[in-house]
Amino acid sequence: MKASTSTSTPTPAHNAPLPPTAANPGRSSRIAPHSHIKGLGLTPEGYASSDTGGFVGQTIAREACGVIVDLIKSRKFSGRALLLVGAPGTGKTALALAVSHELGAKVPFCPMVGSEVYSTEVKKTEVLAEVFRRAIGLRIKETKEVYEGEVTELTPTEAENPLSGYGKTVSHVVVGLKTVKGTKQLRLDPTIYEAILKEKIVVGDVVYIEANTGAVKRVGRSDAYASSYDLESETYVPLPKGDVHKRKELVQDVTLGDLDAANARPQGGQDIMSVMGSLVKSGRTEVTEKLRREVNKIVKGYVDQGVAEVVPGVVFIDEVHMLDIECFTYLNALLESPMAPTVIFATNRGNSLVRGTSDIVSPHGIPVDLLDRCMIVKTEGYTREQVGKVVQLRANVEGLRLGEGVLDKLAVEGEKSSLRYALQLLTPASILASIAGRNQMEVEDIGEMNELFLDAKTSASMIGQGGGFDGGQSL
Repeated sequence: MKASTSTSTPTPAHNAPLPPTAANPGRSSRIAPHSHIKGLGLTPEGYASSDTGGFVGQTIAREACGVIVDLIKSRKFSGRALLLVGAPGTGKTALALAVSHELGAKVPFCPMVGSEVYSTEVKKTEVLAEVFRRAIGLRIKETKEVYEGEVTELTPTEAENPLSGYGKTVSHVVVGLKTVKGTKQLRLDPTIYEAILKEKIVVGDVVYIEANTGAVKRVGRSDAYASSYDLESETYVPLPKGDVHKRKELVQDVTLGDLDAANARPQGGQDIMSVMGSLVKSGRTEVTEKLRREVNKIVKGYVDQGVAEVVPGVVFIDEVHMLDIECFTYLNALLESPMAPTVIFATNRGNSLVRGTSDIVSPHGIPVDLLDRCMIVKTEGYTREQVGKVVQLRANVEGLRLGEGVLDKLAVEGEKSSLRYALQLLTPASILASIAGRNQMEVEDIGEMNELFLDAKTSASMIGQGGGFDGGQSL
């Protein structure tokens, strides 16, 4: 997805900064359609900046989503949903991603398409319930007493085996640990010595031993033993700071969906029938409502003790008009549940038939009772200037060079057909430029792309009354 470059460093072309190098840590290894979206791009007062956060245009929609983000953060958006409506290619998915970025990296974000519920393995309502449970996070905080440091001594002490007159057994092990602040010698149980042998720990390794459970983890080799080799298989870590014996607060993030799946999966035995049963068992297990209530009860106990905190995430359902009347009815119940995530819908339909019915026509293909729970935000089309800015932004992200007049040509194509079509021409045109031995795209590359590919509007205009191209005749 990157145009080939020559050995010399050419002067940047019109409106095209130098592409990021491979050594740049900010460069993504895979360019996704919305890699450039970093947030809503709002000022502290809640107003949309011109071109920040990767967004161009959609000022009113971004400001409206900013208000929704504030409602979500203040826990005052429960029981409602956000509905994004607009023509295809106007940024509905980008707005949903921006909302998730604004809420934070640790907030669960579960996107899905409406047609995903039609599975042959589980019920439609079960698919929705699973997505909702995966979007509710649980942040578990735990304080543990640990011993941490570099191993300076590892001496197992043997004693006579009381069960046999022959041979000896390890009675205890003496481990010396060193940190920047001091050293400590520990006398540990023989079972911990077995864990030390399993981790292949030797003198000079930095280890981490839990006081309560006796769990041992090898962090790495002390950097005091680092050599001058360019390539090594060993991981070197600095000497731990503080005392050897310390209290550490550990934070673990899981979701209710993870807890449901862990409890729903039965632990089979080791006999041949159990093994064969696990092989032929279906890939997905339907979680019962009784199990979910039990998990909720345990989670509530953790929250009451102050051990855990519930983090409501975001469920994004694109093409929501593809759901049927049963799913919409079930969504009403899910939105009213006490542990419900934030729900964002997106659709490009106007008045349409509600799927699963024969006579109910509703705005956006959504029943009126669910539509009444939604706060609706409309996305607008893009002007030629805005299309040019988005194309330039994507070219920067993908590391592509644009020659003189290419940006204007792509902006015209985007205004005539769609923004998506203009963006889709970028990478193929860069491939043509590299084949021709150039390190930047020229206007003739875009012209050749229009000869090779059709946009949706041109293809539709070529369909005659007979239903096929040129009136039903083959080309």
